[in-house]
Amino acid sequence: MQLQIGVSSSAELAQEWQQVGVRASARTVRPRLLDNSLVSRRAAKKPLLSKKNVKDRLKFCRKYKDCTAEDWCKVIFNDEAPFRLFGTSGKSIFWRRKYERYHESCDRPAVKHPETIHVWGCFSTKGVGSLIILPKNTAMNKEWFQNVLQERLLPTIHEQFGDDPCMMEHHVTKQE
Repeated sequence: MQLQIGVSSSAELAQEWQQVGVRASARTVRPRLLDNSLVSRRAAKKPLLSKKNVKDRLKFCRKYKDCTAEDWCKVIFNDEAPFRLFGTSGKSIFWRRKYERYHESCDRPAVKHPETIHVWGCFSTKGVGSLIILPKNTAMNKEWFQNVLQERLLPTIHEQFGDDPCMMEHHVTKQE
């Protein structure tokens, strides 16, 4: 039986071993895993990639695979992203006593629909450009984006690259 890294818990491994006739509990399995330099850790979060995402990334890599460091020095990157104003999207982990679950010092305030702000920025190897914070609960749309390009990105390109040619890289999504 082969251990699938990142897939099996000690309890799941104990069950698998029992199915093939090996008597083992999760408490028996854990020390054997530790003896083999395996440790229990929370799974790292990574973006879920759809088939289209994978296809697009592969297409991008193939298109630019021959670019040199000098070529990438002629690129200005820009994008926008939402940020929650209150709370986090992850879990809070801390130590407490069993009876302290609802103690004020052990809770984390939650907001059902947190306010968000959208932030746009750009950068290149020559420096950081403008950072734009859109009004609360306003998403980047076609009009906002065109204004940002005209008022912020073009001046940044001129400041950083002068009259030298450069390429703009932006993850384009369908704008309304």
